[in-house]
Amino acid sequence: MDSTVDMMTTTQDSYGYDDSTPTAGDYEDYFDLMCDRASVRAFRARYEPPLFWTITLVGGLGNLTVVWIYLHFRQRLKTMTDVYLLNLAVADLLFLVTLPFWASEASHGWSFGPGLCKLTSALYKVNLFSSVLLLTCISADRYVAIVQTTKAQNSKRERLRCSKLVCGAVWLLATLLAAPEFIFATSKPDAEGEFCRMVFYENVGNRTKILVLALQVSMGFCLPFLIMTFCYSVIVRTLLRTRNFEKHKAMRVILAVVVVFVVSQLPYNGVLVMEAAQATNATNELQCEEKKRFDVAGQVLKGLAYTHACLNPFLYAFVGVRFRRDVLRLLRVYRCLPRGMLGKPGKQRASVMSDTDTTQALSL
Repeated sequence: MDSTVDMMTTTQDSYGYDDSTPTAGDYEDYFDLMCDRASVRAFRARYEPPLFWTITLVGGLGNLTVVWIYLHFRQRLKTMTDVYLLNLAVADLLFLVTLPFWASEASHGWSFGPGLCKLTSALYKVNLFSSVLLLTCISADRYVAIVQTTKAQNSKRERLRCSKLVCGAVWLLATLLAAPEFIFATSKPDAEGEFCRMVFYENVGNRTKILVLALQVSMGFCLPFLIMTFCYSVIVRTLLRTRNFEKHKAMRVILAVVVVFVVSQLPYNGVLVMEAAQATNATNELQCEEKKRFDVAGQVLKGLAYTHACLNPFLYAFVGVRFRRDVLRLLRVYRCLPRGMLGKPGKQRASVMSDTDTTQALSL
């Protein structure tokens, strides 16, 4: 037994957990010694760095543009929708800041020390949770603005003050949900280098790992998905009763938002559920080849989930006429576009991004 413990190395998977414990750890490390996962790490080294850098560059450009617009046109921050959008862009930017670290780790291992490992892991989780929770707040705000129109228009100031309190609560809750990263994340060496992982030892072991995964799945997907589904289904039903030529455009935007969220987040959260189910089984029934295929699938689906951070600006901001015109105005101010590119001023058709509170709530 002692010799086995001496051989213990970091048990790595594609989600950043080390589940070595006195009960399950011996088997896990024996399993890793018998199952060479070099091909999985080689795949990760080829797959993650270019994808993460692409997400960082595209998402950084889109979200920086959103922040740029709001800083330049401060009068836009007059609705809950705009406050949520600005916070969402900041959350996505902070999330994107962590991706180059994970890209470097995939290529060369973790070389930034345990302190930065803990900070980067926590920052990643804080902004993962805050981004999803802000999307949930946006759907709830749309529900109030469209389904309860009279109430929404009579309480604009109260709702604006409320939005700032809600954003503060979202950041606080996201920080609390990221507490396991502050506690358990550390850099650990193994046979092929040093990696930044969640490490659970002795008395906490698999139970804590299961709890962490359950929190991520429930608060990072299930609860937001249920709230978004309810809000948007009622919104669509309300729009179908109205005679407005813009309603079909609005419903396409809503459909795109829901489909992108589900397609990008559901598969990876399904893998996390399977990971939690495996953690409940100390004997780990997966065979070597099955485990390697599972790890590769998890890496691919994790990359798919991360693309949501670079799609948010295009789903929530750039679909609107008013936001696109503000971008063009700024480009003209900084002489990036000729004067004629802005278009002629005049009466514009209403859009899902127009100035009314109701239509703003449709697509931000």
